[in-house]
Amino acid sequence: MPKKNFFKDLQTLYDKIEENEAYLNGYYRLLTKGHKEADEVVSAFLEELKLPKNSETIMAALTRIVNLKEDALEQILQKEKLGEEEIIDKKEAAYLFVSRFHLKRHHEFIKWIEQNALLTPFYRKIIKGVHKVGEAVSGWQSSWTSHVIHGINRELFRLFNGDEEKIHEMLFEKNLLDLGHNKKTGDRCYSVLHKNEKGEYESVPYAKAFESEVKETVEALKDFLLSLESEEDEIFGKKREWIEYLNAIKEAFLHDKKDELISYWANVDRKWMAIDTPLQIGHPLEYYEDHYKKAVALEWDLRIINPKLQKSVKVREDIKSFAKEWIKNFSEDDKKILDKNIRQIDSTQLYIGRPMLYYGAEFNGLFSAQVVPNDEEVSAKLGKKIFAYADFVRESKMAKPVMRLSVEIMGEEFVKKQRDILKNRPKLWYKIYEISTIGHEFGHILWIDSDTETRMNTTGQFKNIEEFKATTGGLEAFFHNEKEELKEHIIDDLIARGVSLMGWREVGEVLPYYCEGLIHLDLLFGSGIISFDKKIEIDYSKYNILKELYKESYKNLTKTYLQKRDAFSFLKEYVIKEKDIYLPVKKEIKEFVEFYYKRYREIGQQIV
Repeated sequence: MPKKNFFKDLQTLYDKIEENEAYLNGYYRLLTKGHKEADEVVSAFLEELKLPKNSETIMAALTRIVNLKEDALEQILQKEKLGEEEIIDKKEAAYLFVSRFHLKRHHEFIKWIEQNALLTPFYRKIIKGVHKVGEAVSGWQSSWTSHVIHGINRELFRLFNGDEEKIHEMLFEKNLLDLGHNKKTGDRCYSVLHKNEKGEYESVPYAKAFESEVKETVEALKDFLLSLESEEDEIFGKKREWIEYLNAIKEAFLHDKKDELISYWANVDRKWMAIDTPLQIGHPLEYYEDHYKKAVALEWDLRIINPKLQKSVKVREDIKSFAKEWIKNFSEDDKKILDKNIRQIDSTQLYIGRPMLYYGAEFNGLFSAQVVPNDEEVSAKLGKKIFAYADFVRESKMAKPVMRLSVEIMGEEFVKKQRDILKNRPKLWYKIYEISTIGHEFGHILWIDSDTETRMNTTGQFKNIEEFKATTGGLEAFFHNEKEELKEHIIDDLIARGVSLMGWREVGEVLPYYCEGLIHLDLLFGSGIISFDKKIEIDYSKYNILKELYKESYKNLTKTYLQKRDAFSFLKEYVIKEKDIYLPVKKEIKEFVEFYYKRYREIGQQIV
C-alpha cells in the first residue's frame, strides 16, 4: 500500500471515530428532545445502581456513560445519603456497566475496520491486539481499585487519621516504596501494600499481588506479539520497534522484584519513544489515583492522530523563549536544569488527535491532553510525547447542555460568550486550547530534574502543586509574548477553569486539579480581576495587576522546584486542610468556595 493511501485510510478511520463520538454525544439530547436508545441505556444503568430516575440522576448517568467521569455520580450518591460501603459498591457497578458498554462499542468498531480492510494487515493486527489486552486490563481494574483505593488506602487513612505526611514518613522509613534509578527511592510504584503473617505491611509487585489478572494480561500480550510475527510494517518499517516495545511491557508486567520494577518500566518507555507512528499505544504511565504509594494506574489505550492537524505549534517556541528569559532570575547552576528541559522540549513528539480505543483505568475518565513518560531519566535522553485531544474536547463540550450552576455563578452573558466561541469560532477556540492546554503540557517539563519529584514529595503534596505549575508555565509563556486580541479570552479561560475545578474537591483522583483551582482563585480574587456578589464579576482593567501576581507566584514556585523543597512549603501559602478538605487560606475566597460547593451539591446536575 502506498503511504498516501495509508493516510487516506487513516483519515477515513479518524472521521469514523468522530462520527461514532458524535452519535454517543447525541445521548445528551435525552435531556431536552428525547433519545430512545439513550433512554434505554440510562434506564438500565440507573436500575443496575438502584437509583431513582429523575433529571439529576439522568444527567449524572450520561456524564458517567458518555464522558466517563465519576464526579456527577459521586455527588448523586452522596445526596442519596448512602453509607461508604454502599457508595463503593455502586461506583463499582457503574464501572462494570460502563466497561461493558464501551467494550461492545470498541468491538463493533474493530469489526467495521476489518470489513473495510483499512490501513495494512500489520496495523489492523495492532488494533486487534490492543483490544484483546484491553479486555484483560479492564477486568483487572476492579481488583486494583478494590485493593488500592478502597482497601489499603482507606486503612492507612484511618490508621493515621488522614495525616498524609505521617503516611509518607511510614512508607519511606519502612522501605515500602519502589527503588528507582541509582537505587534511590522512586517517584512511583508498580507494587501494592499487603499485610504479612505478622500483620506488617510489605510491598508486593503487581505480578504477585494480582497473579491471575497479570497472567491473563500477559497471555493476551503473547498472542498480540505472535500475531505481528507474520506481518510486516510496510509503511513505517517499525515492526522491530513495536515487537521490542510490547515485549518490554510483557516482561515488566511479569517482573516480581520490587526494587527493579521502575527500571523495567523505564525500559518500556525507552522502547516506546522509538515508535513515532500515527497510531500510539498508551500503557501504564500515570499515578494520580493512589495519593500515598503512587501505584501506577492500569491505563491502556490506542490513540490516533488527526492527519489534518499535524503541524508545529507556536506554543513550543513561546515556552522556550519565555523560560530562557525567566532563568535569568536565578543562579547559573539552575540553568543546567533548564538546559536539560529545553533539550526535552526540542525532542518532544507532539500528537494532535483523539482516543481511539481505551480500557481499564480510562473507563473512569479520559484526559484532554497528556505529557509522558514521567520517568525523567528516560525523558532526559529521549524527550517526551505530548498527546492533545483538541477535537475530542471541543465536541464533548459542545454536546453537553448549559448547566444551571454555570449560569448562576458566571452569569448568562459569560456563558453565552464561551458557547459562541466553542460553536461558532473554532479557529479561536483551537488557539485558546493551544495556549492553555498544550501550553500546560509543555509547562510540566520546566524546572524538573531527575530527582525533583522524589525530593519534593516528602509530605505527599507534589502533584497538588504540579498542575498549577504546568498551567502557569503556559500562561507565563503567553504573557511573555502576548497577542492583544487573545488577552481577554485567555483570562476568561483561566477564570472558567479556576471556578469549575471547585466541583472536584471530593473526587480523590483529581485532587491535584482542585488544588490548582484554589491557587488560581487566590490570584484572581487577589488581583481584583474577579469579585463575587451573587455572581462572578470580571474587571479586565486589572489585567496587569494579575500578571504581576502570577509572575511573583511563579517565581516562588520556580525557586521551590529548583531548590527541590517540599511542595507543601509553596502550597501552604494558598491552601489549608480542614477536616480532610483542602480550602483557601483567605477568608473571602473560602466563603466563595464554600458557597460554590454548596450550590454544586444542590443544583450541580441541573440544566438550564
